[in-house]
Formats: sequence, C-alpha cells, structure tokens
Amino acid sequence: MTERTTDPVARFRDHDFTVGVIGLGYVGLPLASTASAQGLHVIGFDVHQGLVDALNAGTSHIGDVTDGELREALDRGAVLTTEEAKLAEADAIFIAVPSPLGRNRQPDMSYIEAAAATVERVARPGQLISLESTTYPGTTEDHLVPAIERAGLTLDEDVFVAFSPERVDPGNVLQTHDIPKVVGGVTPLSTEVAAAAYARLVAKVHPVSSARAAELTKLLENTYRAVNIAMVNELAQIAHVFDIDVWEVIDAAATKPFGFQPFYPGPGVGGHCIPLDPQFLAWRARELKATTRFIDLAEDVNLHMPEYTVRRLIELLNDRGLPLKDTRILGVGVAYKKNIADDRESPSIDVMKLLALRGADLGVLDPHVPHDRLVRHGFTAVDDDADLSDWQVAVILTDHDATDYERLAAQVDVVFDTRGVYRRRGITADNVLSL
Repeated sequence: MTERTTDPVARFRDHDFTVGVIGLGYVGLPLASTASAQGLHVIGFDVHQGLVDALNAGTSHIGDVTDGELREALDRGAVLTTEEAKLAEADAIFIAVPSPLGRNRQPDMSYIEAAAATVERVARPGQLISLESTTYPGTTEDHLVPAIERAGLTLDEDVFVAFSPERVDPGNVLQTHDIPKVVGGVTPLSTEVAAAAYARLVAKVHPVSSARAAELTKLLENTYRAVNIAMVNELAQIAHVFDIDVWEVIDAAATKPFGFQPFYPGPGVGGHCIPLDPQFLAWRARELKATTRFIDLAEDVNLHMPEYTVRRLIELLNDRGLPLKDTRILGVGVAYKKNIADDRESPSIDVMKLLALRGADLGVLDPHVPHDRLVRHGFTAVDDDADLSDWQVAVILTDHDATDYERLAAQVDVVFDTRGVYRRRGITADNVLSL
C-alpha cells in the first residue's frame, strides 16, 4: 500500500492494498477471488499443499468459484501459497478457517488458534486483521488481540482488529461482492478501518458497535433459521397425525402479507452453518449461566428428523406389505442443500445410513455429488440416465433442480417426497407421498 497519508481509514479507503487470506476453502477462496476481481493484489495461504497445488493449476474445489474465475485471479497476479511468511506482505489479513464442533458438540477452536499463531508470526504495523470464521462472542478479542500483543504490536496504533462474519450461500446466484458485510471492530477505530477495507470488496458494509456484536449477528442469523426450521419440522409431524397436508398449510399461511415468513420441512438440517452455529451460542451462553431453551429444543427436533423420516418410510412400506430389510430403496440427493455437491453434515446421508443399518438395499442418485464420494460413504452410485424401474421405492432427500422427477415417478413404484418438490413443481402422480 502506498503510504500517502497517516490516516489508516483513508489508506484503505483511497488506495490499493494487498489482501491476505488465511484458509482457501468455502469462504476464503470466494473472498480471494472477489478481492482479485476488485483489482486488489491477493495472497492466499493454506496449510494443505495438495489443495494449493490444485488451485495454482487452475482447478477450483469450490462450486461458487469456477475454474475460469480462478485462472483469471491467477492471471491478475494472485499468489496462492503454503508459505505463511508471504502474509507479511499483506495490508489486510482475512481469516477464513474452519470452526467445527468437537465430539461433544463444543466449539473446536484449534483452527482459529492456529490462525492466531500465524498472525502473531507475520503481523506488522499498518495491518488490518479480520476474523470471518463463525464463532462465539468474544473470540476476536480473546484470540487475535493477544496474538498481536505477543508480536509486540499495539492495537489501534500498529494493527487494527475486527470481525466480519462470512455470508457464503453455496449455490446461490448472489456473489460475494453483492452480499452486505457486517463489520465490527474491537475498537471504534478498528471498526472504521475494517469498514473502509471491506468497502473495496463488497457493495455494502454495515458497521456495528463491536466485534462481539458482529459475532452475535452471525449466530442470530443461523439460529433464527434453525429454530424456524425446527418449528416447521415439528409441525409436519403434527400435521401427519391429523392427516393434514403440511405443504398446503404453509402455502396458505404464506399468503399473509405481514408477520409470516415460510419455512419448509425436510429430513433434517445440514451444512456447516445451521446445525453448528447455534451450538457456539449455546455453549458460550451456558458458560455465562444463561438459558438456551429455544436453541436446545430446535437442535433436538432437527437432529431427530432423519429418524422420523425413516419411521415414516417404514409406515409407507408396511402399508404395502413390504419389509424394510432387502427392499430396494433409491435415495435421491445426498447433498445438504439443492444444486450443490457439498454433503457436509447432510441429513440425507444420516437417513441413508439409518436405512442401511436396517438392512435396506440402497442406491443413491445425485447429479452433483461425485460417484467416488458416494462410494466412500458406502453407497451404490446410480447414473442420472439409468433405468430406475428396478427400485421399489425412491426417497427424495435433496431436491436438486437437475433431477427428472416426472421420469422418477414414472419408473419407480413409490416415491416418498420429503422436500415437497412435486407440489412445488405442480407435478401430479398418484404414487407420490409427501413427508
């Protein structure tokens, strides 16, 4: 960055700067691609040599960054490396590392701690350090501020520290540049500096009063979704007992022009956000002796939806005099959401594994998830254009647009639709039953 002013806000607002990204996964790679597309020099760092080699060869592992977009970034001079020392050249370092849960559903902070250690080794005066990984309120202050202090640097004099939650929605047509960015600094000055930097990357920045407020904003967004999905999943079970079509009820409620937003039931929730993020909030709240009744209940409902889906399928088979054991069941879709290949925390896989434990003869048709990954899960992969008439039951678990649902209903005796896709598409078939 050209040092034409001592004003740190103006430096990021008015002059080009070098962006450093720690972690080149589902969040970091789109961020690096966006920064490059906005004309900024990019240094992307990841500890996995194989991943970096593939990226430097122009092969993207992220659906939201095409091979062409990646090659354009490389042609513009983006540097993708496993050498963390290169990050010292960056003026702004954005941390986008995984933040999973541990075996007991407590936050696994090891990736953020490793990133903080990297910051400690590469930080220099004039830098902005911004954490994007989803985490509990207080993480930015607890991990990044001590890291820069151990490096002999002073907050707001030498280095500026902020949190800005990632808002990546795989498969969504919205690009990173188009999604508003919430930004909260550890101090007011850090907020201003971070907001100026992010304004060079995205169309709209929404500053908040603190890093803690920004951290809680991300948790609210996904806890809101988890709770409402749990509510409609529970409603689906109640509607079944009453012999009422829950999809009809939701469509009717959605005609209300105020006070209602439709959510839809399914076999559970998946991905790296909705099943996990509320637990960061619940864990931290419990540490501070706060209650988390809504979060706990929502998790319980959503975690048990795969089991409920299997029970419904067993009822369906019993009505037709079929045992679950040895019945040929085709799972349609195992990604955690439609139109993507990401199967992290997918409830569809949980349903299929529960069916396998009960002896069903299983196959999986998914136009997005590679066959080798299906095989690693222990499933038989079925080609998109295969004859499906040998399958006795099809269970729609992920409603990919590329699936031919009319052909599916014509070739398979019974279709169990857990996503309401036939109703939404206006496809009428007597052999289709809904969740």
